[in-house]
Amino acid sequence: MMSNCPRRTAWRNAITPWVTLAALAAPPVSMATEGALGRQVTGTNVQPNAGIVSPEPIWAVNFAQIYLDGKIGGSREVPVGGRTSLGLDGKVAFTLATVLKTWDTGPGRWNFASSFTLPYVWTKVDSKLTGPGGRTVGQSDTASNLFDLYFSPIIAGYHFSETSHMALSLNIWAPTGKYNANDMANPSLNNWTFIPQAAYTKIFPESGFQFDTVAAVQFYTRNNATDYRNAPVFSLDVMGRKTFSNGVSAGLILGTQQQLGSDKGPTADRLNGFKGRDWALGPIVTYDTKLADKRSLSLSLRWVPTISSTNRLDSTSTVMGTATLVF
Repeated sequence: MMSNCPRRTAWRNAITPWVTLAALAAPPVSMATEGALGRQVTGTNVQPNAGIVSPEPIWAVNFAQIYLDGKIGGSREVPVGGRTSLGLDGKVAFTLATVLKTWDTGPGRWNFASSFTLPYVWTKVDSKLTGPGGRTVGQSDTASNLFDLYFSPIIAGYHFSETSHMALSLNIWAPTGKYNANDMANPSLNNWTFIPQAAYTKIFPESGFQFDTVAAVQFYTRNNATDYRNAPVFSLDVMGRKTFSNGVSAGLILGTQQQLGSDKGPTADRLNGFKGRDWALGPIVTYDTKLADKRSLSLSLRWVPTISSTNRLDSTSTVMGTATLVF
């Protein structure tokens, strides 16, 4: 049991500099659903201390870079811009800047935060479209611009104990990026996406091990430009790490995306709902250090290649690097 005592105060002071928060892992776009493109990249949604909302009021700034290069085999039709492509090759690079504020709610088991993410995207799509007379025509398209804005108006953290924590949040993507239904590559999905999310962290201080997991469901509105609505998608990322005394940790991440129904719309109906799923597995390395004036710096690098995929980009090159400053 936690209480308002010196032990609790010591716990607060010790954990605050290391908090990263699930919201700082603002998940970028991944390959799924329409255009084989959805809102989350499998294996990148979970972060160290994902279930912890700082018990002290802090500001945190996070920069993340994500790159993936994947494909769907040429025997499968993929919905793209109201048309279909026989297979799809996609490259995506995201740069995300996130600002997070935890609010001064005083002592207690509950703490609250809010966050905002500004994403920039570069993407290249190579497709094979059916042209006049039924001939297959290759087409390549590239886009680079600000992507859809992402924000979490409320993140509620609950501390079960000094080593067990949970964070609940509602994450929202707004269709603010430029979109053209005739383009293969777009810096927007042209829909609102609402993602209720639950994160949990369990710390084993005696052994230096830590367990983090993030579960979410993505709910999409219709893309009015193509009359296509993505079905809800369930995502789960699990991470286990061993932390060493020099601030370095190493571990593994296992993630999955599972579409919960069939997509809707004329193109989706012709493709029998284009229901998709995938799994990813890979290593992560992190480094944490304290700076002057109660600030801290956290760095991480992960590689989470696809190990199984249906109707999603199969990528062996999914890499994510992050840097977080807490002050």
